[in-house]
Amino acid sequence: MYNANRPTRDQLPTTAELLKSTGIAAVVAGAILVTVVLPAEYGVDPTRIGSVFGLTEMGQLKRQLALEAEADAAAEAAAGQTSGVAAAPPLTSAPAPAGTPAAPIAQPVTADAAAAGVRSDETVIELAPNQGAELKMDMAEGAKVRFTWTSNGGAVNYDTHADRPGLRYHGYGKGTDLQQSGELTAAFTGSHGWFWRNRTGQTVTITVRTEGAYTEIKRVV
Repeated sequence: MYNANRPTRDQLPTTAELLKSTGIAAVVAGAILVTVVLPAEYGVDPTRIGSVFGLTEMGQLKRQLALEAEADAAAEAAAGQTSGVAAAPPLTSAPAPAGTPAAPIAQPVTADAAAAGVRSDETVIELAPNQGAELKMDMAEGAKVRFTWTSNGGAVNYDTHADRPGLRYHGYGKGTDLQQSGELTAAFTGSHGWFWRNRTGQTVTITVRTEGAYTEIKRVV
């Protein structure tokens, strides 16, 4: 009835041998988890071995891309549930070609302009590799701001957008560039500005010049 003889009890592994094999397998699996899986998938590298082989950087990039994708999906879902906001981006000039010198911002604000709520600022932001930053202006609906931002060190990812209570995200435009200039018109009363992400692998400096009708400008991330 059988093609092979059944092993005798003496031929079977003992409980101690089974426990030893299980322990060895658990140690090997734990070592692989700590030295390979955690760095490559989550950017966690307690042993620093993942950094030697470039696994940690890969894992950190995966996590950042996943978080950004989740944030974009949540923002788009929130925006889709909110009505009454114009979808067309109110940027009145196209981004400047890469390598083009930055256009000068308008002349200094006069006393009459200041009395009317017009101001101008220059903001400098330094971004390490993979670091992000967000700069927002408080603007009333229909207010206009002329702007120029430039990246010294390489092209960066940018997302021009806005938010207000009850609306987490309203997009004006996004892409990758060394610089952009134009006029931003507020679709509603709230916070309007930019988010940048440095994917160049080296530190970059972003200089932002703004002039127009806004009451405050600040870095929020």
